[in-house]
Amino acid sequence: MFKTIRTVAFVAAAAAATVGVQQPALAQSHENPAGTAATAAVKNVVLVHGAFADGSGWRGVYQELTARGYHVTVVQNPLTSFADDVAATRRALDRQDGPAILVGHSWGGTIITEAGVHPRVRGLVYVSALSPDAGETTAQQYEGYKTPPEFVIETGKDGFGFIKPDKFVAGFAADATPADAAFLNASQVPINMASFGVKLQNAAWRTKPSWAVIATEDKAFDQRMLQGMAKRIGARVTNVSASHALFLTQPRVVADVIDEAARQSSTAR
Repeated sequence: MFKTIRTVAFVAAAAAATVGVQQPALAQSHENPAGTAATAAVKNVVLVHGAFADGSGWRGVYQELTARGYHVTVVQNPLTSFADDVAATRRALDRQDGPAILVGHSWGGTIITEAGVHPRVRGLVYVSALSPDAGETTAQQYEGYKTPPEFVIETGKDGFGFIKPDKFVAGFAADATPADAAFLNASQVPINMASFGVKLQNAAWRTKPSWAVIATEDKAFDQRMLQGMAKRIGARVTNVSASHALFLTQPRVVADVIDEAARQSSTAR
């Protein structure tokens, strides 16, 4: 995976028009549309899926959180470009009626890192997710690590990638039920691989508290990579025995961490 992403990323980086990197603190200087959100309890949660999947995988987490009284919004990322996914997440944040916890799975971690400077975001939860810094690309996070052999991406002539079908269960959803894994495989949403080569302008984790839920049996990432990213951003880490599809297979664990993030963020200010 790394070789594929890195190759595409270098091409994308050369072609992409990027602007100067903004400091995250400056990005939050605009007017707060939520008014008193900085002192309100956090009751909103926005869930951002990753590559190769859509928002339906969050169903269990959604049910857990709504049962606890949270208002939950599930973003449907188009996966057509980094900018499109960030815009979809910002659009969801604009619709919240107060402060929110922003949650991202896998590629969704890159998106919440960029979009999380939104003034309504109180905290970030990374679910086996990527967390680049401002000025970095997603592809750079793989440098020095080796993606497990179970995770294989096939990239088409149009630049969009799928997980190789006969590798999907082992690489993405080893702990899902056979029926769920088969459905996830059949309903894959391809991602524009050029997205991995775009530099971030903001890193919300530099100014917002972060939590990380890490699947210890994740085959989409080198485990050292997941743990290293979480350590770098200062996240409070919860490890769980699960596959990369933990957003689907471990809804209670994920919801518990989101709940903790919301409660602690509500009392932190």
